[in-house]
Formats: sequence, structure tokens, C-alpha cells
Amino acid sequence: MLQPLLRNKKLILASQSPRRQELLRSLEVPFEIRLKPIDESYPDGMQPAQIAEYIAKKKAEAFSAQLTADEILITGDTLVFKNNKALGKPKDAIEAKEMLQLLSGTHHEVISSVCVTTAQQQLVAHDSAKVYFRAFTAAEIAHYIETYKPFDKAGAYGIQEWIGHIALQKLEGSYNTVMGLPTQKLYDLLQELLAA
Repeated sequence: MLQPLLRNKKLILASQSPRRQELLRSLEVPFEIRLKPIDESYPDGMQPAQIAEYIAKKKAEAFSAQLTADEILITGDTLVFKNNKALGKPKDAIEAKEMLQLLSGTHHEVISSVCVTTAQQQLVAHDSAKVYFRAFTAAEIAHYIETYKPFDKAGAYGIQEWIGHIALQKLEGSYNTVMGLPTQKLYDLLQELLAA
């Protein structure tokens, strides 16, 4: 239960993702949203989990100077990896199609990080899941891209959308991690932060 611990605190979610907002609401905590444009680049040579945590911390840096003593900032990042290559957000329909063809009929890894930052402290964690898709037809890929326009999603898909309903065969790990916010990790980080 986080509510008693958060009595004199204000939670801020730095994400415009409707999925992250919905998942944070499911933890039964009030929060506000603050947004800033962030450069999501990262140094070469990082391992997948390092990349996700690095970007989450980078997003927090943009806000850290303005945090007041009673505020807790939540940032996060989600990356899709296939053959150890990060699949970010597709820039257009052509790139989305290439990504979905790459994920078709095979499995890939999704890593979601979460970072909680106060004026005094920062904690970060990540979680990973393995997603198995059946093969997509060309018509299914075209329909999904045209209807759902997945250009704001890593790997060009949202597991909670039509493509997930028709093609998800197996999931090893947390569904919430694939959606973009590892809620169990966030709950644990907030408890650790507030108990300190």
C-alpha cells in the first residue's frame, strides 16, 4: 500500500504514454503529468538493460533541477530487442513494416526501465520479458499500421492492441513490462524510497 507512505508527497509521471498513465493509475496513487522533449540517444557499446536504464535516468535529468522536496519523479523507457539490436520507434510506415516483418513468427525481448527521482535520491530498475508472435500476413501488417499508426511505440507495436490480440502466442515475463511500465518494480522502488 503506497497511499499512507505518499501522504506528504507528490508523484509526477514524465510520460505522455497513455499505457504508462493507465498502469500508474492501477497502483491507486494520485499523480500529475509533466512533459519535456528528451533526446533518447545513448552511447554505443551498451548492453540492452543498460540502455533502458540510461535513457530513464536521462529523462529524469531534464527535470531534476526543478524538483521540490516533496516531489517524486517517475521516468521510464521501453525498448524492443531482436538479435541484440534495439528497435526504437519507427519513423514512418516503411520502417514500421520492416520491424513487424522482423518480429513475425519469432520471439524478441522487451526491456522496460523505471526510475524514481527526488531532490536527494534516485533509484532505477528494469525488467525484461520475452514475446512470441505467430507469423503475420502482409495484409495484417498493412491493416495494423494503417489503423493503429504505431509510430510512438518501440518495435512498432502495442501488445494491448489488435496485433497483440491476434498474434501473441506466448509471453515469458510481465505483461505490464511489455506495455511499458514494470509496475511491480516501480512499487518496490517507491516503497524503498519512502521507507528511507
